[in-house]
Amino acid sequence: MNGALALDRIRIVLSRTSHPGNIGAAARAMKTMGLSQLWLVSPESFPDPVADARASGAGDLLQSARVVGSLREALEGTVLAAAVTARRRELALPRRNARDAALELVGYAEQGDVALVFGNETSGLSNEDVLLCGMPVTIPTNPDFSSLNLGAAVQLLSYEVRMAALQPRLDAEPQPRLATHDEIEGFFGHLEQAVTESGFHEPANPRRLLPRLRRLFGRIRLEKEEIGILRGMLTSFQRKVD
Repeated sequence: MNGALALDRIRIVLSRTSHPGNIGAAARAMKTMGLSQLWLVSPESFPDPVADARASGAGDLLQSARVVGSLREALEGTVLAAAVTARRRELALPRRNARDAALELVGYAEQGDVALVFGNETSGLSNEDVLLCGMPVTIPTNPDFSSLNLGAAVQLLSYEVRMAALQPRLDAEPQPRLATHDEIEGFFGHLEQAVTESGFHEPANPRRLLPRLRRLFGRIRLEKEEIGILRGMLTSFQRKVD
């Protein structure tokens, strides 16, 4: 796949950004590495003249930025999403380092849009946000001082995906056709409905069942045909329950 096309399919998603200057810095970092898709989830202040000033020549990315109300909306239509997080989390999938994650994201960009998701400057991403993405990613910083500015984190990941996109992939094997984020979320909705109707899942006493099921299926990259099989099974089981 052409490297420039792969870069065109990479979304940088900033969730609940509190300082508009960081949005501008992220846009500048993206443009230097050839990325153009900026998505903003409920920013505290945008548009904002401070963001414009910090963008320093990348104002076109701010003008074309997509502003949405939830991370689910920002991930619609993607085939893979990576949550950039420094913290280890209970029930989360194993974390990938930035370089390995970039190679995988670029590989799957052949099938459609992929996303790199960054959280709020103070609180980062919630556990629910990380579970919504298929791949937790960490930047291997100095363990004694791991704090990174949001703009710097976007710059580092943008560099890694650029290098991965420009790397020759002559011997790369074709990737299986992944289910999209929308198809996977449809499956999880169907699964929740089925286990609730069967009595296995009690919403009043959830026992963290649903996050555990997300982690279970998140360990693999579900393919389109597999989603079809799983949902067909659920429908068959529901008929038996009825």
